[in-house]
Amino acid sequence: MRKIITLFITAALITACLAGCSTKENDTVRNNPVEGKKVAYIMYMSPSPIFELWSESFTKTAEDLGIQADTFFCEDSDEEWKNRILQCAKVGYDGLLVSHGGVDYAWEFLTDVLEEYPNLKIATFDTSFRNENGETKTIDGVVQMFQQDSELAAALVEEILAMYPDKAAKNEPVNILQVQEENYIIAFDRRQAGYQLYETEGRIKTLEQIAPEDHLNPVSSMQDVAKNIIGKYNDGEIDAIWCCYDAYARGVYKALRELGSNIPMVSVDICDEDIQLMAEGKNWKACATTNWALNGEFACRVLALEMAGQYDDIKAAPCYYEAPGMWMEIPSVVVTQEQVMSGQNITVKNLSDVAEDAYTDRSFMP
Repeated sequence: MRKIITLFITAALITACLAGCSTKENDTVRNNPVEGKKVAYIMYMSPSPIFELWSESFTKTAEDLGIQADTFFCEDSDEEWKNRILQCAKVGYDGLLVSHGGVDYAWEFLTDVLEEYPNLKIATFDTSFRNENGETKTIDGVVQMFQQDSELAAALVEEILAMYPDKAAKNEPVNILQVQEENYIIAFDRRQAGYQLYETEGRIKTLEQIAPEDHLNPVSSMQDVAKNIIGKYNDGEIDAIWCCYDAYARGVYKALRELGSNIPMVSVDICDEDIQLMAEGKNWKACATTNWALNGEFACRVLALEMAGQYDDIKAAPCYYEAPGMWMEIPSVVVTQEQVMSGQNITVKNLSDVAEDAYTDRSFMP
């Protein structure tokens, strides 16, 4: 009889425990302030491996939070970017992550959108806010996110300078062919600031600045442009090639291989194809980058916190800056050819096996 009573008591305790656990789990779901929300990632540029990685990471993080997420690429069209934002706002999206909006219109346009749709939450990436006079502006409640672009640029210049210690010892500038496109997107302009500092100091000399002619086909276009320009120079006149963007860099690399040239090159951003080309052990010596498989997670966290009204958690993140206001930057890291070649079958998914620890560090996130 005592055993039977004990069994009844045990069963009752287990039932009570399971009921309590279930209640806690249900409370957690009920207390999720973003459960059932609908968000979109709206990208000004055409699809590329790094932005597809971003989209995948953004979408997975949203799904983990119980959020429905969509992605829209706008094929380098200002009008498409604006129209897509308006369409998503009109049909009732709760949050929008908008990327690479033009500096000459983004602040005014997004301000107007939020006046018309005050319940909508917006976070931006690589989108600077300035008025018609070029003055820096902010939008209340809108977090602006960037990579540490100036540091990305500077780290690559340092990689190049390290290739030519004799020139540094003689105070001679390193001659660089710069693949750069100013006044195109704000990220490139921010990278120019980091690069230009070395020009001002006389440590580098820019032979000329080149860019693709067709933005919808940046790799093939850059290959054609680079092949024609590099062919004008004699051996030894170009010490290195600095690339502001990895899609452009892939075109440059193909041009160098086609020409049989040994000129070293470096670039910003990274994807599987970049790693494969670096692993060939030829011209492509380094990438300065952030972890694009984490960047979408970071952006989704920020947008989710906006929708939940938890701005204090955003401001508490190590990558948050009070000036100019609601501003966050993703830390940069350099991935070298030597690191890539030190492992087997390296991709962005296992790049952490050879990259420095900073590559997979999440501590900067809110």
